[in-house]
Amino acid sequence: MQVANRVILNTGALYGRMLITIFISLFATRLVLNILGVADYGLFNLISGVIAMLSFLNIAMTISTQRYMSFHLGTKDGHKLKLVFNASVLLHFILGLAMVLLFEVAGGYLFDHVLNYPADRTMAAKLIFQFMVVSAFFTIISVPYDATLIAQENMVTVAILGVVESLGKLLIALVLQYTGYDKLIVYGGLMTLLTVLLLLFKQVYCAMKYKESRIAIRRYADRQLLKEMFAYAGWNMFGAGSVVARNQGLALLLNVFFGTVVNAAYGIANQVNAQLSYFSVTMLRALNPQIIKSEGSGDRPRMLRLAMIASKFSFFLLSFLAIPMMIEMPFVLQCWLKQVPEYTVIMCRLIVIATLINQLSAGIQVAVQSVGKIRKYQVVVSTMVLLNLPVAWLLLKAGWPAASVLVSAIVIEVLSGAYRIMAAERIAGLSPLLYVRQVVVRAVAPVLLAATLAYIPQWCMPEGFIRLGGTTLVSILAMTASAWLIGLTQEEVTKIEQLFSRVFSKLQARMPVLKQN
Repeated sequence: MQVANRVILNTGALYGRMLITIFISLFATRLVLNILGVADYGLFNLISGVIAMLSFLNIAMTISTQRYMSFHLGTKDGHKLKLVFNASVLLHFILGLAMVLLFEVAGGYLFDHVLNYPADRTMAAKLIFQFMVVSAFFTIISVPYDATLIAQENMVTVAILGVVESLGKLLIALVLQYTGYDKLIVYGGLMTLLTVLLLLFKQVYCAMKYKESRIAIRRYADRQLLKEMFAYAGWNMFGAGSVVARNQGLALLLNVFFGTVVNAAYGIANQVNAQLSYFSVTMLRALNPQIIKSEGSGDRPRMLRLAMIASKFSFFLLSFLAIPMMIEMPFVLQCWLKQVPEYTVIMCRLIVIATLINQLSAGIQVAVQSVGKIRKYQVVVSTMVLLNLPVAWLLLKAGWPAASVLVSAIVIEVLSGAYRIMAAERIAGLSPLLYVRQVVVRAVAPVLLAATLAYIPQWCMPEGFIRLGGTTLVSILAMTASAWLIGLTQEEVTKIEQLFSRVFSKLQARMPVLKQN
């Protein structure tokens, strides 16, 4: 399959999974909430949330393993792939055991001094804690298989597994209605069982489909590679941990200075931002393996070209949804929440702006990861990310409003993006001038033009669903036209036209067959 067709297929599969799982998850959550009740559902989320705080470890480890897998797929070195996979299995098994030990030691302190739960639910809470620890262990040791599927660009299977997981959660919700045992304990146990079953499927599937995914640690033991991968993953964990620390630290500072109302606004803003970011993140996930494989095959010019395309198109994809949402944010939030906490509108807008700026260098981040020289890069970027906390404290201490912490976050994001471009010049040979001209200018100009035109319905229509639809339609049309005329290079326009031409030709070729049937 050609690269362009594969990327389109993978992106479509991931988008399809996203849409299906969102609807299933919303319905399953509603069922579980009604069955368990608010108290038990809150207790489950409290305990699982404590363990989920370490989710950044999984993200960092998946990125690290996928980088090595994709890189050596590019080199076409089958022996090296087996070494990487087996080193990854051993590394994640050790990490999983360390995580279990950490939580078992810390569990007593958490239940005695940190967690607040009804006294009559102590046994259920401790059982749920054990279930979540087991589930986290199996989630960690499944990372090599997740990374293998992503590195192999098998996004169809990734999408199917995502849908199956969502359907499994829905089935668990339905089973809960008919159990006579403690529903909270049954829920925790079945959720853990689902994690184990998914891991077993991934192990069997990968072992059958990919030769390098067969476990033979003694035969393919490579201490030097294990040390290298651990160091690489460690720097990625440092970077991912700094983002978690920033987000949670800002929430804590806002709570200290303003109380829970502002925390509610900040939490809602993060939810809105996460939902809007799905489309751009999904496209990046489909394109990232190609960037890393290009570096692995020694084709750095192609790697840099794909990195620039990834940055620009992820910015465009987020902008398609972000422009109408930011303009109509008060109405959208009012329809969704009914009672909108103070500061929510401005915080939603500011966080989305910060994410848009981050997307302008999203491909650069993958490019640096693909080269592998990330120690200095992660130290500088992580330090800049953590700089949000002292700056926010100084602003709030000086009496500035709550939204000021997100304004400072935007400024720091701009500085971080500038550093990423300069670091990519040093690490990968990227031309900053070319990047600014081909990505930043060509991406920002169409978005600013589309945002200006999308404000037209605000001037001539009353607030409501009709204006929301009008704003969205104008935004999409303006964004499409301006991106095509201003944002894309002639080479990109030509390739897109060729791609559509091939798709149209295939459809035409199939039409006679369809008519005969």
